[in-house]
Amino acid sequence: MMQDAIKDFPKQFAYKPIIENENNLVRKDKVIVIGMGGSHLAGDMVSRLASEMPVRVYNDYGLPQLPEKELEDSLIICSSYSGNTEEVLSAYDEARRKGLSVVAIAVGEQLIENAKRDGIPYVQIPDTGIQPRSALGFSLMGHLKLLGREDLLTELSFLASLLDSTKIEKDGKALAERMKDCVPVIYCSRKNWTLAWNWKIKLNETGKIPAFYNIFPELNHNEMNGFDVQESTKFLSKNFYFLILKDNNDHPKIKKRMEITEKLYRNKGLAVETIELEGKTDAEKLFSSLILADWTAVYTAELYGLESEQVPMVEEFKGMIKE
Repeated sequence: MMQDAIKDFPKQFAYKPIIENENNLVRKDKVIVIGMGGSHLAGDMVSRLASEMPVRVYNDYGLPQLPEKELEDSLIICSSYSGNTEEVLSAYDEARRKGLSVVAIAVGEQLIENAKRDGIPYVQIPDTGIQPRSALGFSLMGHLKLLGREDLLTELSFLASLLDSTKIEKDGKALAERMKDCVPVIYCSRKNWTLAWNWKIKLNETGKIPAFYNIFPELNHNEMNGFDVQESTKFLSKNFYFLILKDNNDHPKIKKRMEITEKLYRNKGLAVETIELEGKTDAEKLFSSLILADWTAVYTAELYGLESEQVPMVEEFKGMIKE
């Protein structure tokens, strides 16, 4: 059940990844993470927690259109939770043809079989039966191991005891109830964009509702104008619910923009609230917020009488694309 996956999520940070074929691992100055859906969330999180590293996340077929020299100077991480994601497998094959430095991470299946066959370094993360979006801790720890970031692995390992999912549950349920019959729109600073993106994904996949996100300061130059509610357009705006994720380490001008945007939206009769990120470290703030997002999404699905774990529309799509 999705509820069990949320309650057990902190335990993922106790995971100690092992790199197979490690003697063949050639790390580079740059990193390209290839992944789709829940399988690239770890790459996004690496770029947030290790912002000093040049990490590019690519979610399409093959490799990004970059100069050959840049590809040669990059470690290509092929990330597919299932091990069968066709976009990632195509990137793996192209990277191999080009003779690039490539590694793999998955629970098994084709990607791991290919890595074993080719002597490619890989991390096989635990297959506990949870959905890819719920395995972010396992995946992130695996990525950091492949990148040689023992410092971050040690820091994140403390989250296994610091985070308490059950304490956050009631807040998630209350937020879901406040947002009932509305479409969530999540706002945050550019620095924390991956957090808002994760919130959106959880509300889409687990909550089974439309949800969107945007970032400061860009939204103040365009999207905000779409919510300048007038008599002729108020019916378009009435069912949105804005969540502003605020970090006390955000730039002072960004925090001011958040406050003014909230005031403007309230004056326009829009539903909006600010959620302060809580925790002593960036990692604790990010993952506490994501657990809140998980509970909010679970109870959102429950409010509409929907099942929260499975993604039947994705499975339907996969069946149709194979026809």
